[in-house]
Amino acid sequence: MLHESLLQQVRSGDFRSIARAVSMIENEVPGFEEILEKAGAEGRRQIIGITGPPGAGKSTLVDGLIGTLVAKGKRAAVLCVDPSSPFHLGALLGDRIRLSRWYNHPDVFIRSLATRGSMGGLHPSILEIATLLSICPFDYILVETVGVGQSEVEIAGLADVTVVVLVPEAGDDIQAMKSGVMEVADIFVVNKSDRPDADLFANNLRLMTGPSYVESGHEIPVLKTVASSYQGMDELWTEIETQLQQKALPDRQLQLLAERAWHLIQKKRMKDVNRDSLREMIRTAISQGSFNLYSFIKTF
Repeated sequence: MLHESLLQQVRSGDFRSIARAVSMIENEVPGFEEILEKAGAEGRRQIIGITGPPGAGKSTLVDGLIGTLVAKGKRAAVLCVDPSSPFHLGALLGDRIRLSRWYNHPDVFIRSLATRGSMGGLHPSILEIATLLSICPFDYILVETVGVGQSEVEIAGLADVTVVVLVPEAGDDIQAMKSGVMEVADIFVVNKSDRPDADLFANNLRLMTGPSYVESGHEIPVLKTVASSYQGMDELWTEIETQLQQKALPDRQLQLLAERAWHLIQKKRMKDVNRDSLREMIRTAISQGSFNLYSFIKTF
């Protein structure tokens, strides 16, 4: 009954109840899976992922997107994934100063989450939290990752549309990023485009990500913004809406659902595997004689 009551309040959009339910999922409080099972078949909110290297202005861009959505009469949930504190594993930048003007807005729910050691730029329970938010009366869910690098591309398995944010000075870094986060982009944003060489950088990015770079032959849009002064935000949102309509195809949804299922199954199977326990088991095996890593892992 407690969970039924909580779910009813979550569905109604009560922010306190939503925050409480998110905390239950985040901390894996007993009963959280029951909430997800009851919530999972309901609702469908489109998820927009914002990712890119540190310093690209992702939080400022999210702030601008929130302003654009609110101006259009839309409601948004925002998940901001921050680096973890080494002491309590909480979100290190939990104050989210750049988004502070939205914290008391009735149409905007903001939650900071910590990576908790996850290498994908996301919280380990991000899929479950997004599932919960999908039954809330929001129009869109925005997910901002931590500053990511070449291999940290899990956002592509979560978001319906992924926006990769870059800055003009990133030119020397693109080659290193190209085989990782660059390949998950549905939209490229050159932020801080009032800086020198922004036009040259954007043009080079268009050349790099043209039809010859993408197997489908679809050219990835490259947009310029100055998020701190909200320049280019309307154009960005128009492109996001266009992409969302294109991504509403059955094949794309199947691909996303399969990717999400794969992550959840992997997480469930690894649930009882603990690094500390592994270390002690290996220590015992070594003390008893010869140790072979591959023979050891076959026991799991």
